[in-house]
Amino acid sequence: MIIKLYEENPSQKNLKKVVECLNDGGIIIYPTDTVYSIGCDIFKPKSIEKVAHIKGIKPKEANFSLVFSDMEQIADYTRPYSTSVFKLMKKAFPGPFTFILNANNKVPKIFDNKKKTIGARIPDNNICREIIREFGNPIISTSVYSDDEVLEYTTDPELIHEKYKNDVDIVINGGYGENEASTVVDCTGEEIEILRQGLGIIDGYV
Repeated sequence: MIIKLYEENPSQKNLKKVVECLNDGGIIIYPTDTVYSIGCDIFKPKSIEKVAHIKGIKPKEANFSLVFSDMEQIADYTRPYSTSVFKLMKKAFPGPFTFILNANNKVPKIFDNKKKTIGARIPDNNICREIIREFGNPIISTSVYSDDEVLEYTTDPELIHEKYKNDVDIVINGGYGENEASTVVDCTGEEIEILRQGLGIIDGYV
């Protein structure tokens, strides 16, 4: 199923369809401020296994980020972080960044690795933030890749639907996406470190 949602005043009826799908353990593809992402409820291990299967990886090896609606929600799932990290995230979010933070016990064990960290995102895209607000907890995020290595990411939701319609329950058409991923910022050490330069520019934030 493909559902059209607009950033401004997204249809409540269609938002509820997406939330019901997530509650039922469904898999969705949704727009962010960078690339389209595959997601599901973080508390449904079987759904996460399905997403990992779509990506061709083992669930325990999956390095999925979590998408949050706001900073308060991030604090619910992470260990306390420094004032400087808080200020940095407050300036960068919502935006094309993924911040690596220390997770707390609220994050399901399927995400646990030796470091017990998560990648936290608040995209500058009202569609995904509204979905998460309606849903009530974060969803996982892993990028939709293109078969064309030159393009790397598929930006057209109609083409995404054509490719993934048998693998996922809902593809959300939120318009064309970007073809560059988020900037990954590690905030778990003594120094803030950029692990991957993407769409977000950190200069001026630190």
